[in-house]
Amino acid sequence: MEETNSSVEAQNLEPLQSPRKTRKKFSLWKSWKRLKGRSKFYLIVLHLFALIGAGILAAWGFYELGFTNNKGGADKNNRYLTDSQHYAAQSDSIDSQEQALSGYRNLSVLRQFYPKNADLIFHAAQFSDRPSAVQEMIYAANMYMQGDEYGDDYRKAVQDVDNLLKSKKGKTFEGNVIPWMNDSAWPALKAAILKDTAVIYEAARLTGVEPRLIVGCLVGEQVRLFNSKREMFKRYLGPMKVLSVQSQFSLGVNGIKDFTAMQVERNLTDTASIFYMGKPYEHILDFQTADHQSERFNRLTNYHNHLYSYLYTGCILHQTMLQWKRSGYDITNRPDILFTLFNLGFQASKPGPDPKCGGSHITVHDEVYTFGVICNDFYFSGELAEQFPLKAERFAHE
Repeated sequence: MEETNSSVEAQNLEPLQSPRKTRKKFSLWKSWKRLKGRSKFYLIVLHLFALIGAGILAAWGFYELGFTNNKGGADKNNRYLTDSQHYAAQSDSIDSQEQALSGYRNLSVLRQFYPKNADLIFHAAQFSDRPSAVQEMIYAANMYMQGDEYGDDYRKAVQDVDNLLKSKKGKTFEGNVIPWMNDSAWPALKAAILKDTAVIYEAARLTGVEPRLIVGCLVGEQVRLFNSKREMFKRYLGPMKVLSVQSQFSLGVNGIKDFTAMQVERNLTDTASIFYMGKPYEHILDFQTADHQSERFNRLTNYHNHLYSYLYTGCILHQTMLQWKRSGYDITNRPDILFTLFNLGFQASKPGPDPKCGGSHITVHDEVYTFGVICNDFYFSGELAEQFPLKAERFAHE
């Protein structure tokens, strides 16, 4: 019986011992090869986008967790820069003119050692309205000159200049170094000139001449007139602050002689003349009537409007400059000669290599000057510079 049961169990267990079915191995490469080209392309694009997205998420997480933060720190020059604040605050209590002069003095020294930085600072200062701007910019640059051979030389040179100026300190002259400008009439004359600012600029535009050159001629003539009949002119110039208008031998506020005015008019239209100014200027003095003599007189002796006095003045200056330039002698940069020739007239204008400054003699407080010198004194004096500044070009291009 036991034997039979064992036989049955053996029969029942037999199927369990039959071999297992073999699974097919998965091959990624074979699967890839079976894909069509379009499917392969889509899979590549999909995986690329997935990688890019993962990279962006990783970078964002890196940034948010603060791994990219630069902790920073105090600059090694912090103390120097902190001191600059005290320096700037101290500058506010110093006279603004003294600051500006001191700044440009140090800048001229800086240029001997660091010309590039000095030029940059000078240029920047032209756009600043802070008197201490130059000094502050130099102070900032000085931070990089510590321990530098050139920086040491610069600071020594500045100290030498300071010491020299301190040694020269003493009694100062409160007046103007130009003696005739200390005359009591000069402030009144300046006030009278300023009333004509607009017409002077209009005449300068029409004649192609720097306004300050025209004013220079005006100053010379008015100072001459005032001091020739001082007591008479005092009654008008002092209280009324008006310019003297001549109406006899010379005409207008600038003393234009009749025959000089006539030659100016001819020179404007004579294209063969050595004085010819060019086509744009031909009609600036055209007459409105047939009676040129009367119209010319009325133009120049107009007490209320001095435009024509300044127009003729501008033409004389421009025409004289052209005469000399075309003769091979450029006097553009010699206002003293231009003023002298304006005073002496066309007949005295003889181009040559050695022109002389001079003209009519003018006595102010027992000191004798010449017309050309008085005009030149004003031109380079700095007086009325805000209204009539020195221009880069004294005459318009031909």
